[in-house]
Amino acid sequence: MTLAWPEIYSTGVSYDDFLAKYANDNQRQRWAQKRQTVVLHEAHQQLLAEFKRKMHVLCMAGAWCGDCVDQCPMFAVLEEASPNIEVRFVDRDDCDAGLKEWIKVCGGNRVPVVVFLNEDFQPTGMYGDRTLAKYRHMVENLTGAACSTGISFAPQGGMDPLTESVLREWVGQFERNQWIMRTSTRLREKHGD
Repeated sequence: MTLAWPEIYSTGVSYDDFLAKYANDNQRQRWAQKRQTVVLHEAHQQLLAEFKRKMHVLCMAGAWCGDCVDQCPMFAVLEEASPNIEVRFVDRDDCDAGLKEWIKVCGGNRVPVVVFLNEDFQPTGMYGDRTLAKYRHMVENLTGAACSTGISFAPQGGMDPLTESVLREWVGQFERNQWIMRTSTRLREKHGD
């Protein structure tokens, strides 16, 4: 299925506008509380600031969704850290039907799900609804199994270890898609280095 990505992206709104339109007072408070705890490591700040390619990031979310509360404030922080990241949000229940069908995870309309688009509005990747660290945490709680969560950083600000791991994974997804765009011969020929 081919989607009109520029048009779909243009229907998205900023983080603040998304909350103003779709969240009630309690939901806005929960998102704000989470946002206050998200702190990027200096290495991540430097990495994001050096992104060269414009990244259009489309996030399908729901203001009511606990996973969105936990992750979407991170996207606002990542956007603030780079002049070449532009994040737009669409509500899962109020978005383009084609997008809703295209963006399914495991056959369902899960949120949050992010679609990374290059400067020509072509998809380079999709990621969501939860990160590997979150799924490891969930499986551990279900089965008691211990799973390695990989390399860890010292916690920043008020972030708990799980939030720290989830943020690190999202930084990795943004980085991966930036490098896909940055190394694309077609994009380099069209838009320069």
